[in-house]
Amino acid sequence: MSIMDPENQTRKSRGLSYNQTMRKRHSPDLKTQIVLEMLKETKSVSELASEYGVHPTQLHRWRNHVVDNMPQLFSEKDNLGAVKSEYEKTIEELYTEIGRLTTQLGWLKKKGIRPDQG
Repeated sequence: MSIMDPENQTRKSRGLSYNQTMRKRHSPDLKTQIVLEMLKETKSVSELASEYGVHPTQLHRWRNHVVDNMPQLFSEKDNLGAVKSEYEKTIEELYTEIGRLTTQLGWLKKKGIRPDQG
C-alpha cells in the first residue's frame, strides 16, 4: 500500500489513518546509552543519529530532558523519605480507624443492634 492514496489524498500507513501512524519506540536503556554518548562528545550528533537511526532533533530533546532533570536525581532521596513517612503515618491512621470501627461493630452486635439500622 502506498503512503499517499491518490483517490482522496489521505496519508495511510499499513491501514492506519494519518493520526494513527506507527511510531518508533525506543527503550529507556537505549535512550540512556545515546544521551551518555552525546555527553561524552566523542561523536557528533549527526554521527549518533545515523548510527542509531534517530533524528538529531530527537537526540537533542532527550539530552535536554536529561540535563533539565538532573537536579531532581540528587534530591529524590529527600523527597522519597518524606513521602515514605507520610505514607506510613496514613497507614497507621487507617489501621487505628479500622480498630475503632471493629470495636464499635462488635459492641453493636453484642447489644443486638444491626449497624444498618442506625
